[in-house]
Amino acid sequence: MAAFQNNLWSLISGTLAVVCLSLMATLGILLKNRSGCCPCQEKWIGYRCNCYFFSSEQKTWAESRDFCASYNSSLLRLESKDEFRFWISSRRYYWIGLTYNKRRGAWLWEDGSALSRDLYPFVQILNPQSCILYNSDTILDEDCEKKYGFICKQQRI
Repeated sequence: MAAFQNNLWSLISGTLAVVCLSLMATLGILLKNRSGCCPCQEKWIGYRCNCYFFSSEQKTWAESRDFCASYNSSLLRLESKDEFRFWISSRRYYWIGLTYNKRRGAWLWEDGSALSRDLYPFVQILNPQSCILYNSDTILDEDCEKKYGFICKQQRI
């Protein structure tokens, strides 16, 4: 009788161990896929469900915009001042997707949305004939025909 009880408890504990391991594996898979983000292509960096490309090649603003568009992305649209502070050297500047729209009299991102005054309140003193460069601390205006690195942003779905 004792041998039967030991075998029964061994069978029950073994079954529970298999069920527990199966549930943990399923939970791991669900948590991994929970973000709903697709992976980024090679040489792009995933961050907060978006993919970013930091160019080491220098191009004009228009060439940079066209490069990003060829990868189904756009020049960077900043969501906050410190969004990339930890990735970008303060010595390098990158083209971003901010330009002055004469018709609307405002600085707009490539998608047509306005720049938040909270993000960079001094943007009004920038030259509207210029394009915008970004580094980890500031934005500044520069001749759009000069060549700099650039940052593309692609939303993952």
